[in-house]
Amino acid sequence: MQGSLRLFGGFEPLRQKLAAGLVELGFPFSLATASTARAALWLARGGGEAFEALPVEVTGFDIEFLRSIGIATVGALLGLPREGLAQRCGARVPEDLDRALGAAPEPRAYFAPPPRFEAKLELPAEVTHAEGLLFGARRLLAQLEGLLAARHEGIRSFLLKLMHRKGRCTDIQVGLASATRAAERLAQVLRERLARLSLMEPVTAIRLEARDFAPLPGTSGGMFGDPSGEAEDWARLVERLRARLGHEAVCGLAAHPDHRPEHAWRRVEPGEWDPRECPAPGPRPLWLLEPRRLKAGEFSALAGPERIETGWWDGDDAKRDYFVARLQNESLAWVYREAGEWYLHGLFA
Repeated sequence: MQGSLRLFGGFEPLRQKLAAGLVELGFPFSLATASTARAALWLARGGGEAFEALPVEVTGFDIEFLRSIGIATVGALLGLPREGLAQRCGARVPEDLDRALGAAPEPRAYFAPPPRFEAKLELPAEVTHAEGLLFGARRLLAQLEGLLAARHEGIRSFLLKLMHRKGRCTDIQVGLASATRAAERLAQVLRERLARLSLMEPVTAIRLEARDFAPLPGTSGGMFGDPSGEAEDWARLVERLRARLGHEAVCGLAAHPDHRPEHAWRRVEPGEWDPRECPAPGPRPLWLLEPRRLKAGEFSALAGPERIETGWWDGDDAKRDYFVARLQNESLAWVYREAGEWYLHGLFA
């Protein structure tokens, strides 16, 4: 307990954090503290009364019988003989009183957070604009964040279902560039998706689903920069661009083992690139151009030739001799000769 108080800066900041979280989730609540869990529960139900002044209704016992014998408070109940109380009300009543007072142990069942998340929110009124759904979705995302924090895990995608009249629904699948559990980050990506959506009919409820959780331990910031934080910022940029422009519109480029320059690249997921996987067979320009015809006097060859003859198997065969050349404007260029004609194909930095 003392370790938790040090972590949160004392009891009052911890209480405020709990209250803020419950308000964010939209749950009614009453907070109370006591030396035992059962006493704290009764105090929370009692709404601020002193323990012995609590009405017996907070205990969940047989209220009708207790009222019939003139017992109205917990203090009066504690004053009754335990043997007679057990005979009249059963052994559970004195046992629960001992647990509330700390005279008997009360082992608590360990709570195991579920391995998937599903939650539904009925909207107070029909929503006709997609962006208006974000307010309600934030409440579900806050619940999801709490579950993931309890499991020390994150997600790479989630599904938001928009419920319409007559049981119809619209699915919005949201993907992430890296695993996260931060509700604000999830809300930012969802906002981009909703901004592109036009509702064909009003929405009466929303449902959030997430599964396939991924391990996500906590991180600590570094004193001299935080490489992991910088990588996280990059991932957030990628996922927001994809949410706004579409998944296929944002990708990475990597080398592909093909001697033809126009085929020596491939689409990959952003960040998935290893520069050692396909070393260039010779000097390659930074800027590759669409081939443009040159006259023999418009350049002077400096190095070469490099023969590239390949591609016969896919119908786009190439038979070229490449040279590093100097153009008339002093630019360093990559040119090739094919079928007796000269072409400019790239410029070096």
